[in-house]
Amino acid sequence: MKNRHKRAALIVGGLAALGLAAALVLNAFRSNLVFFFTPTQVAAGEAPKDRTFRIGGLVETGSVKRAADGLTVQFVVTDTARQIPVAYTGILPDLFREGKGVVAQGKLGHDGVFVASEVLAKHDENYMPPEAAHAVEQAHKAAQSVKQ
Repeated sequence: MKNRHKRAALIVGGLAALGLAAALVLNAFRSNLVFFFTPTQVAAGEAPKDRTFRIGGLVETGSVKRAADGLTVQFVVTDTARQIPVAYTGILPDLFREGKGVVAQGKLGHDGVFVASEVLAKHDENYMPPEAAHAVEQAHKAAQSVKQ
């Protein structure tokens, strides 16, 4: 084999290895990617059906219901325009409150209830996740423009 052929074989082999590595990294990234949706987007059917995603907004006042087992909680997340019921089994963050910002990660059930595997709450008085704050602001503007 000539040096030119050896060099070409090494280049082709290197490119194939680089392509395989890139494909593996992109596949891992895609499987761990979690999108954020507002209750309005979920109600409009924009959220994936059998994939994990995040939903964010405000916990609707008066919607928190705790089961007798002490771990199962049902509440409603709203962006002031639409509401999505959420079911969660586990320990809620200490800062979880009605009327405050929340982001829940999980899947949408066939019955329309979002089954959360993780619930995140704001960490101080002035914080709401940027996506949730933007979603609430947009929904509030849309609701006001419809009323006028």
